[in-house]
Amino acid sequence: MSADMLDIELLRSFVSVVDAGGFTRAGERVHRTQSTVSQQIKRLEDSIGRPLLVRNGKQATPTEEGERLLSYARRILTLEQEARDVVARPVVDGVVRLGIPEDFAAYRLVELLSDYVRSRPTLRLNVRSGLSATMRAALERGELDVALVKRSAGQGPCIAAWPERLQWVTSRKHPIDLKRDPVPLAVAEQGCLYRDRLIHALEAADRTWHIAYTSPNLPGIQAAVAVGLGVTILPDVAITAEHRIVDADGFVPITKTEIALIASENASPAARKVAELLADFCHSLYPRKAA
Repeated sequence: MSADMLDIELLRSFVSVVDAGGFTRAGERVHRTQSTVSQQIKRLEDSIGRPLLVRNGKQATPTEEGERLLSYARRILTLEQEARDVVARPVVDGVVRLGIPEDFAAYRLVELLSDYVRSRPTLRLNVRSGLSATMRAALERGELDVALVKRSAGQGPCIAAWPERLQWVTSRKHPIDLKRDPVPLAVAEQGCLYRDRLIHALEAADRTWHIAYTSPNLPGIQAAVAVGLGVTILPDVAITAEHRIVDADGFVPITKTEIALIASENASPAARKVAELLADFCHSLYPRKAA
């Protein structure tokens, strides 16, 4: 049996004849003349030593041997195309470990990341969401390649940074008056930048406060505020229809916080590409870049 049996072009012509039901239409599919396709089928039959097609005028149907070969031929052609695709792709992107703030995870950034991963089949994205302090520590330990973190403005080197606007919010349905004493708070756990800034603003205004609700995640805080358990500060992207922005006149303004994009010193080219995607996303949210 000749090695021609596995010739890709002969198998492609054979499958085309079976699918088209004849040599003329098969020739159109593979961009060959009818006589060329007929010769290719003859070569394939000679190499196998069995008739593969029954000719009936312009029509052709597979013999019993042809039916058996057909399933293998389809699999071989599929593998051949997959091999071409793999070789044609750029170098494998590998794994990119990304850290993002929880409010961004609940926003459209996750959808953007999903679209990006689908466009790069060789990239495996490992996303971690949580407190910025946790993200920074993970970067320092080499557990993350890229991270978006909330921090005080100008707190160390970064790829880019964007000033963030924070708002005092209460429940739309069950609002809490900020003149109430003590002020009930709905906050994240220790280590949260917003928690620290909120408490500092109250104490600088010589106001008393108490923690009415603590949650390790953003949805818990959003829900507590929505039902009137406490007030908090949130960025614009985390304020929902159940919240109402309130005037915090008399308190120290909560300013000079920023979103910083940071990459590890050993970030791969794929990680740098993800960082570019994040930068574009942040530019769309915060058009004016921090100085």
